Amino acid sequence: MKIRDILKESKKAFPSLEIVPPMKGITNAELVESVRPFMEFSPKYINVTCHRDEYEFRQEPGGTFSRHLVRNKVSEVAVCGALMSAYRIDVVPHMICGGSTADEIDSKLSDLKFMGIENIMALRGDCIVGEKRFVPTEGGYRYANELVEAICAFEKGSDIFSIGVGGYPEKHFEAPNIETDIENLKKKVDAGADYIITQMFFDNRVFYDYVDKCRAAGITVPVIPGLKPLTTARQVSLLPESFSIDIPVELTSEIRAAGDNREFVYQIGTDWCIAQCRDLLAHGVPAVHFYTMGKAGNIVRILRECF
Repeated sequence: MKIRDILKESKKAFPSLEIVPPMKGITNAELVESVRPFMEFSPKYINVTCHRDEYEFRQEPGGTFSRHLVRNKVSEVAVCGALMSAYRIDVVPHMICGGSTADEIDSKLSDLKFMGIENIMALRGDCIVGEKRFVPTEGGYRYANELVEAICAFEKGSDIFSIGVGGYPEKHFEAPNIETDIENLKKKVDAGADYIITQMFFDNRVFYDYVDKCRAAGITVPVIPGLKPLTTARQVSLLPESFSIDIPVELTSEIRAAGDNREFVYQIGTDWCIAQCRDLLAHGVPAVHFYTMGKAGNIVRILRECF
């Protein structure tokens, strides 16, 4: 079922989940079991992230170097197939601009259609190691709105896929200001995106202000908040560095007071996320998206408390 239809037909807010493809070596059965704890809550769909192919250079006997493809993770398409087979659940594979030509994107769309997948999360994708800024693949797409346009035009605009895109309540780190970032978001929506899932945030006021700005800019599609509970004290510095987000003083103070008590820190992060989720539901969000990182424990507790 298309996500846009799920959003229209749902009478109350629901949780959605995002998982990261596991490292190679895991079996199909192990993957399916890792997701099983979430099935207690009958999720309407599961997002599956994807990552750029990586390459390494190996020295040949003659002294020259050759480039070799390195794939350390199971592909998002393989994960989607396993979940669909095991749980008869809708899946939302992520698709990125980076690393693929337009023709390769078209081929991927054909595979997804063949599998009966009706939903895609369209993203530009991150830089690869060694790049300071995103460099598009020759013959590919530079921006996510171009990717959205290509998906919408697939098979002469047959409306095969429902498309989600990313939003950044604290702005994308490359945008000069939030207003410009929202202008770019509107380009993605105008290109055909059906809904927005936000980057994680830890202050709900930031999300509410962001939605207000989106509506003022003429963006009318659903905006789904994305949440990730803190699990370690180290994430207080890692997450802002990696995702250009702020963590409220109240939260950082609590974690600092916990010292080396890892279990206490884990509990603080979980409790904070529960409070966020409850407040978001009280404010009428259509759904809440959880970045699980493949870990079920804290997410399961949050879902039990909130849904």
